[in-house]
Amino acid sequence: MAPSEVCPPAHKLEIRGMLSSDKVLTPAAEALTAQAPVTRSPTARVLIVDDEPAACKLLALLLSETDFECKTALSGAEALRLLEKDNRDAIVCDLNMPGMTGMELLAEVRRRSPQVAFLVATGLDDVRAGILAMKSGADDYLVKPLHADLVIASLHRALQKKRLEQEVEGYRLHLEEMVAERTKQMEAALKLVERSYEDTLEALGAAIDLRDAATEGHSRRVCRFALEMAKAMGLSEAQHKTIAMGAYPHDIGKLALPDGILLKPGPLTAEERVFMQQHAQTGYDLVKQIPFLADAAELIRTHHERYDGSGYLRGLKAEQIPIGARIFEVADTLDAITSDRPYRRALPFEDAFRVIQTESGRLYDPQVSTAFFSLPKETWPTIARMQHQVTSLPSWLRSGGAGSLGSS
Repeated sequence: MAPSEVCPPAHKLEIRGMLSSDKVLTPAAEALTAQAPVTRSPTARVLIVDDEPAACKLLALLLSETDFECKTALSGAEALRLLEKDNRDAIVCDLNMPGMTGMELLAEVRRRSPQVAFLVATGLDDVRAGILAMKSGADDYLVKPLHADLVIASLHRALQKKRLEQEVEGYRLHLEEMVAERTKQMEAALKLVERSYEDTLEALGAAIDLRDAATEGHSRRVCRFALEMAKAMGLSEAQHKTIAMGAYPHDIGKLALPDGILLKPGPLTAEERVFMQQHAQTGYDLVKQIPFLADAAELIRTHHERYDGSGYLRGLKAEQIPIGARIFEVADTLDAITSDRPYRRALPFEDAFRVIQTESGRLYDPQVSTAFFSLPKETWPTIARMQHQVTSLPSWLRSGGAGSLGSS
């Protein structure tokens, strides 16, 4: 394309093919001229790309006199080489060029430098191409012959838009960092809360142990036995947690029993047995109003139910009994048989294995029994020894050896 005659003053310069007094306004340009004066950008670096050398030079001269620092390129390939060495804030590019077209250059610039403002120049017959370019990422299109004021206004508007986009992106990134930081803080706080829950549960178990020294560590051992079976059955992490939270205070209702019943060395009378059985309901009543123990409360109430319905308090059967309580039945029996009691000394683990095997399907859920016997036999005495050792340590050392409630 050939340049037209150049006439002063500079801000009225027109290039036939690039700038012209024949104003052909795009919808965007009409809106620009109808609005208040556009906020002018500080000195910006502009790259002008056109295969006509004279047109490039003349547009560069015009923009240089209006606070733009300009460089020119006669092809898309030359423009890319220049951009590799020298960052530009904006590009004004002719769409119809030999070799790499303006659309191809636009696509490459958007891939490499999305923050650069990109204006395309197109002829009257190429308006659709200009619209397509905007859909492809151009910030505006200019219809030839170009008018100086419109080029300058479009550049300022495009640069202003890019600055706002960068500010929004910076704010978004900062917001993401803030959210990530707050999330870490929340996670740390939740861990502290969970640790305090664990400490509370251990304290409840310790309170029961103090009342009945003969069964010291019973809650902790039942917890570990139950979690091993839960793991073998493939239960969820949430179910593991509920089982653990129910295990420590499962006998808390015994705190309401008189010593004459709780510590009696011989068999209980029928009346005493009824009184003893109420500890499951008493424990449920004590913990059901505690939010973090709400899920475990039902486990406390049902941990003496039996698979065939012969247990207490409500004579529940099979699937009516929560899975955690069905696991508890086996874990509680295992520890009761293999631990010292006021009325007898601890029995060997083999005795407990025989009872669980014999009563599977009657007192105990067959699926739980299967999971129990799927684990190596030495698992159970090993856990018992470990928990006996933990209960003999000072309280401030116990947490290191016992693992967290959620572990399995």
